[in-house]
Amino acid sequence: MSNSQYDVVIVGAGIAGPALAHALSNLRPKSQPPLRIALLERSLAEPNRIVGELLQPGGMNALRTLGLEDCVKGIDAVPVHGYAVVYNGKTVHIPYPNAAEGRSFHHGRFVMQLREKAKVARGVELIEATVSELIECEHTKRVIGVRATRKSSDPDAEPSPENFFADLTFVADGCFSKFRSQVLGSSLRTPQLKSHFVGFVLDRVTLPIPKHGTVVLVPGTGPVLLYQIGENDTRMLVDVQGGLPKDMAAYVREKIVPSLPKELHEAVLDVIAKGKPKSMPNSFLPASMQGTKHAREGVILLGDSWNMRHPLTGGKSYICFVIWTLTDSPVPGGMTVALSDVVTLTNLLAPLVTDPPAPDSPEALAQENPGPFSNWSHVAPLLADFHWSRKPISSTVNILSIALYDLFAAENDNLSVLREGCFKYFELGGECINGPVSLLSALAASPTLLAYHFFSVALYSIWALFTHPQPKRIGGSEKVVMEIPSILDYPNLILRSIAAFWTACIVFLPPVWSEIRWW
Repeated sequence: MSNSQYDVVIVGAGIAGPALAHALSNLRPKSQPPLRIALLERSLAEPNRIVGELLQPGGMNALRTLGLEDCVKGIDAVPVHGYAVVYNGKTVHIPYPNAAEGRSFHHGRFVMQLREKAKVARGVELIEATVSELIECEHTKRVIGVRATRKSSDPDAEPSPENFFADLTFVADGCFSKFRSQVLGSSLRTPQLKSHFVGFVLDRVTLPIPKHGTVVLVPGTGPVLLYQIGENDTRMLVDVQGGLPKDMAAYVREKIVPSLPKELHEAVLDVIAKGKPKSMPNSFLPASMQGTKHAREGVILLGDSWNMRHPLTGGKSYICFVIWTLTDSPVPGGMTVALSDVVTLTNLLAPLVTDPPAPDSPEALAQENPGPFSNWSHVAPLLADFHWSRKPISSTVNILSIALYDLFAAENDNLSVLREGCFKYFELGGECINGPVSLLSALAASPTLLAYHFFSVALYSIWALFTHPQPKRIGGSEKVVMEIPSILDYPNLILRSIAAFWTACIVFLPPVWSEIRWW
């Protein structure tokens, strides 16, 4: 079995892995030897996923900070200027503030661009290999690398595992990570399945507002998201609660199509008749603090292997919008959080590379030329800083996506009150649109601002109950008219108001608690 030695090993070359490899490669000046980085990926073929296709303006900012903005060029990416929310036949326009732009694209093409950037970075070796296990020190149990088998071009060749040793190992192997439990130990939290996305690609359609993500609210089920991923391709994601229906074509035709804009009906009916679509689960996994006594030393989780939220935050960023749309928005989603995490973590690790402290661990002292990450005692405290410094963005995204999805993907009277109030809140314009969309686009990363607008919607919904026309039956007939409530209706409206506000609290506060707890 052959052995290779690196400063860093990164498992997974999706979004976070290549971005991290590229960022770490730039920490040392060109006058010094680069960090030795192994980036391992099971398959270097272009991935085919149905999410991770919309990067919010905040994610674009992170991409520029990393020097990777060229990765959205040459892949038929489409500028995104905001959102359109379709509800009960009406369309609400929600533009990004200050002419900010996001990008939407085919996920696989974007990933291939990131991999190419990592491949040509100083000191980075991109290797097609399947990682089978983390290698631990027999005495300290610290992770000292991984065991992997390279992909062979000879189908008759006998697979031969190799050891890839490193002072620091990063695991970014996605939502189905097979190393998550080993790394986090007793601090592991179980992912919570929220729903499933079913994806279709529509050919040559025009959305209600071009170059805008479109969210269609469908009675009795989750929202539908639509956004261009190329000049002629438009992604449609159908959020399905519970198990997937056996006849997806019938489900879409009967439950989804009637709520879509009429100009999309023909294209949707055509695509659902062509075969079985792709689907993926939407899960919530709050981030556990790493670098503690409960977690494994020498290894760091990153990306969806560590922290997941419902993709309504859109592109993992996209999902949050729907959620906020049901009330107020995907917010900056998975890609935005992952890229922002790479920026934050690289900045924290930079001093260990540019001005390394003296070695003080037995492992480092035993090495002739200890690397910058050989002392775990120097790395572990940085992970606590990382956990809390990422909170403004990650918590805003996580809370927005999960709380709002729980609140608005279901159907009952209390949620209807809040949903109606949300659209009336948007109609006020000004900061009632700018604030929520700033959160959505990851340009304003503030859980406090999120709480302010969330409960402003709740309170305005209650105000609207008393002051705006409400549906009312005439006598015992089936006829319904819209009337402003009279004082005789107030007792019932007070009870409905209390129930609606209580519903808002029990939906919003649990995700907040999951973000502020550290154990």
